[in-house]
Amino acid sequence: MDGVVDLAEKLRLLDEPFSPAIVGYYNDNKLVVAKVLGEFVWHAHEDTVALFLVLEGRLTIQLRDRDVVLGPGEPFVVPAGVEHCPKADEETYVLLVEPRGTPNTGDAGGDRTRPEREI
Repeated sequence: MDGVVDLAEKLRLLDEPFSPAIVGYYNDNKLVVAKVLGEFVWHAHEDTVALFLVLEGRLTIQLRDRDVVLGPGEPFVVPAGVEHCPKADEETYVLLVEPRGTPNTGDAGGDRTRPEREI
């Protein structure tokens, strides 16, 4: 994957919520797009931070002590080891930056865990 990435085109390829797809790499990090609709699972990434950048819609990142509400163009970094649960009441698209190999469900596992895939 090298060259220009058309994010609008990549977002159109997302067919279901919470099935992230890799659109590029930055050092040892993956650039991931995802559709969010409804509530995900509470989870943490023990040794890694996760950057969420809302591309379209509104995203709430629930933390145990507060909610962080993001609109288009607004980023938020979830520190390593912090339990969180993304949710959106309307179809929302995000760009995530996280280390390669980071499972989308972190330490929670379960049936919402998706394999890494490139689009």
